[in-house]
Amino acid sequence: MHLDLNLLSALDALLEEGSVAGAAERLHVTAPAMSRSLGRIRRTTGDQILVRTGRTMTPTPYAIAVRQQVHELLQEVRGVLAPSRELDLTTLERTFTLRWHDSLVALAGPALLRAVRDQAPGVRLRFIAESSVDTPGLRRGEVDLEANAGHPATPDIRAEKVAETRHVVVARQGHPLTAAQYAAAEHVTVSRRGRLENTLDEALAQLGLTRRVVASAPTEAAAFAFVRGGDFLATVPESTARSVAADLGLALLPLPLELPPAAVYLSWHQRYDTDHAHRWLRDLARTAFADAG
Repeated sequence: MHLDLNLLSALDALLEEGSVAGAAERLHVTAPAMSRSLGRIRRTTGDQILVRTGRTMTPTPYAIAVRQQVHELLQEVRGVLAPSRELDLTTLERTFTLRWHDSLVALAGPALLRAVRDQAPGVRLRFIAESSVDTPGLRRGEVDLEANAGHPATPDIRAEKVAETRHVVVARQGHPLTAAQYAAAEHVTVSRRGRLENTLDEALAQLGLTRRVVASAPTEAAAFAFVRGGDFLATVPESTARSVAADLGLALLPLPLELPPAAVYLSWHQRYDTDHAHRWLRDLARTAFADAG
């Protein structure tokens, strides 16, 4: 059956107004046009819908029986085809899954959670750990928002740089380092995938230097524990190391070579571009990172 949604609007108006003229005025069409719509409705349903009784028209038993159903159905259709642009945070009930690097959770997570609780008490945040391998969580809808240093390469994943910070060296001692001293030391890298080399090694190679990496740690907290327990160096973004390193009694030293600042990207699937609740969450996350920097 070929269904015309315009007939649904016409049927709703006819049942509400009880006349062709009233329904035509309500939908801003001519009376002849509404009469033609009524004829099509009659042929489609096999019912007269409205019958004349003197100077007025009376709905048939079928029309009376389906009146409320037609009205509710039309409202549902309108809700699908023309969704509300209003977002009521006080009644919003939703759980967002966020896959953030653990250091970024510590950096901006508390501020984000406070803002969410203040504005939308029915919203819950579900932070999950990063995987050691690439996962299509954003594309599959398993993850709502990612935050890390990676810029996605696929066109259906949106990414926005929300922060950047310089790299610093975390060490037990607070003495300055030259590039040669830095290269000669033993290093611990931070890599959830266990990588022993990164862009630092490329920068050192341009100076004719190499470093010795003795271990990789999956998180910055683990790397700091190694540094605290031995004469190792760890090179990390300053914004995520500042408070943690100080609590552990570790020193932050300037990196003795040029390295581009570490960027932080928020990433999401394009299906959420116009989702008002998701956009609200992205705005709060953006603000949390800006304030943390």
